Amino acid sequence: MARTKLSLLTIACALTLAVPVARAGMVASGKFERIYDPSIGEDKRWYINDHCFIRGKDGVWHLFGITHPEPANPLDEKNFAHATAKSLLGRAGTQTQWVKQPFALTAQWNEWKEVHLWAPHVIFHEGMYYMFYCAGDKDHTKYKIHLAVSSDLKAWKRHRKNPMVVDGFDARDPFVLRVGDKWVMYYTVTSAPTGGNHIVAYRVSSDLVKWGERKVAFKDASKGTYGGPTESPFVVRRGKNYYLFIGPRGGYRGTDVLRSENPFHWSLKNKVGHIDAHAAEVIRDVDGRWYVSHCGWGQGGVYLAPLHWNDGLDDADSPIPIPAASGAAAR
Repeated sequence: MARTKLSLLTIACALTLAVPVARAGMVASGKFERIYDPSIGEDKRWYINDHCFIRGKDGVWHLFGITHPEPANPLDEKNFAHATAKSLLGRAGTQTQWVKQPFALTAQWNEWKEVHLWAPHVIFHEGMYYMFYCAGDKDHTKYKIHLAVSSDLKAWKRHRKNPMVVDGFDARDPFVLRVGDKWVMYYTVTSAPTGGNHIVAYRVSSDLVKWGERKVAFKDASKGTYGGPTESPFVVRRGKNYYLFIGPRGGYRGTDVLRSENPFHWSLKNKVGHIDAHAAEVIRDVDGRWYVSHCGWGQGGVYLAPLHWNDGLDDADSPIPIPAASGAAAR
């Protein structure tokens, strides 16, 4: 996305734009259709959980995600699935279908002390792809978020400065967004390393490597350690409005959408939608249309549905632009 000279404080306090009053159902999805089944070619059923999409510089779409044979075994998820397609909505049996590729990354214990691989998130910046992911730890109060980089979305090299973040309980599901002249990493964790309220935390960076102290963007009333309803945070800016997608809420398959004009604070009072999806990601296709994804344990693969915004901001700028015909845009 284009950089702006606005400071983080200026953006956080810019509350002057008139927008439609927040209401339930402002953000909604259409019908989900499966685009990728990781079980094809395998002798047993496999699943995809937290995942991400990115369109490469050559125009090829890439899908990365947690993968493992059914049934669910999260602490044994040691590989990242990788699939490619010429079209985001690739259909089986056509030239645009999603094609399984070798694992993108496999957990390494001896050198990097990676217990598992969870929730990859990939961005493009200054000619390189950055993959942030949860590498876990035997101590759940000190979970690690790692970074790997690539020039082609195929060969990944772990960054020598890893870990990027150490936090608990089970700090995971990183999402990185450009806000003003800084980068912001959102992730799910608990209010204290040993437990407490489930929250969406954030940290700020100037270079995608050195991250500041933890702060809180959203605090849920629920408490615990494992799991929780603040997983898979995904933030979309439309104009001066920021939409936070989090779940699972209302069941394993459920994502709430909250709206705020402050990218560092959301409240349930401003809930503007609920989507029938687990680990939802927001994607924009080359024709400008918006989509939201769904996946998870026992779900049979990855699905996409049209995403409908009823906020009157269709002409507003967004850090998720229409992908350029020749390749990917930075986020």
